[in-house]
Amino acid sequence: MAAIADCARDGVRALNDQLRKRGIGGIVVTTPGVRALGAGVLTLITDAVARFDAFSADNDPYGEHDFGVVQVKGHTVFFKIDAYDCDLRWHSPDPADPTVTRRVMTLMLAEEY
Repeated sequence: MAAIADCARDGVRALNDQLRKRGIGGIVVTTPGVRALGAGVLTLITDAVARFDAFSADNDPYGEHDFGVVQVKGHTVFFKIDAYDCDLRWHSPDPADPTVTRRVMTLMLAEEY
């Protein structure tokens, strides 16, 4: 049973990393605060999120690489990846299966949380 759970977690992590690092396999949304920083800073934020590798048991307890915090130009930015069904209405029935899942990565300023 643990091997199945490990396999699913590994699949979720790989799909989350694909979106976070390459922008593939989902959509990225930004909050008004992030958009207000301008396109240049947004580029720096997406680069910092793509390079983020400080996952630990404290910030990634399930090993899915679905949340992190980066510092860019004096701003604390959170990224969060959620897995929805294909209609973006409910949680995905199987986040490890990209055929039934749409990923959404949200970029937000810490003060917007």
